[in-house]
Amino acid sequence: MRLREYPDAEMMMMDLADQISSELTMALETHERASLCVPGGTTPGPVFDMLAGRSSLDWSRIAVFLNDERWVPEDSPRSNTRLIRERLLTGPAAAATYLPLYAPEARPEDAMERLAEAIAPHLPIQVLLLGMGADMHTASLFPGADRLAEALAPDAPILLPMRAEAADEPRITLSAPVLQGALSTHILITGEAKLAALHRTRGLSNEEAPVRVVLGEATVHWAP
Repeated sequence: MRLREYPDAEMMMMDLADQISSELTMALETHERASLCVPGGTTPGPVFDMLAGRSSLDWSRIAVFLNDERWVPEDSPRSNTRLIRERLLTGPAAAATYLPLYAPEARPEDAMERLAEAIAPHLPIQVLLLGMGADMHTASLFPGADRLAEALAPDAPILLPMRAEAADEPRITLSAPVLQGALSTHILITGEAKLAALHRTRGLSNEEAPVRVVLGEATVHWAP
């Protein structure tokens, strides 16, 4: 793990957007297509805003998909897809291919196979951006979640449904092996509580602190 500390969030967001843009550019120099996997939530919003305006990127050759998604319709204020469409897939970035992690089915189990089939051709992830909760979850790999052990297993499928006390609705999440397979991994956190949580992961198991599964080769970006 590499920890980069910034004096303020604005500088961090600008630097991170530059790094992601540069890594996507390099990926497209050697590959026909590139993949960018991003979190939901409001914290990465400024990074999305900056990336969306990067006309130097050939967005038509970039696939964008989420780390995880709440099993709610896209028009729900709880939808991560809604945020991505509003903050990232605008301007030049509207030309990107978006791969949803939601389908209009009653349960995530009912759409898991076909959603995973759409993701598979875009693996391994070239550029992965993750967040982390104060409970040390990442994506929807929550401590105590019903299928956490299955999601952490080396032979886990691409996607799994996930339910946890910390989640208000069912989720769908990329599994640990898919996240671990990313060619470049960035984790974005802010505030003293999350920095303290990051340091606590050292003495815990992957089940207790699921973010540990991606820390090995990750760059963690932190600002107060």
